[in-house]
Amino acid sequence: MDDRDLYAGLIRLHILHHAAKEPIFGLAMIEELGRHGYRISAGTIYPILHGLEERGYLRSGDRSAGKSVRRVYRATARGRRALAAAKEKVRELFGELLEE
Repeated sequence: MDDRDLYAGLIRLHILHHAAKEPIFGLAMIEELGRHGYRISAGTIYPILHGLEERGYLRSGDRSAGKSVRRVYRATARGRRALAAAKEKVRELFGELLEE
């Protein structure tokens, strides 16, 4: 059985958390999630980033990175509000999971 679908929301929250702290880009988030044991491909991360942007949680813009241009994402006000609300829900739900 593949348990990845159980973590999809957590990955989105983790991305939003980082985007609220500083501008992020796809490869950096692949590496960040890798440090936590998640193996995410570009074919997975970019649809997640685009989906978060379509929902209004992120906004993106181009930034020069040497000779290339990189698309960076930042949390919007809506994304920051959603993250704050999610943190409360995560504390409550995970608190119950970890009580046992």
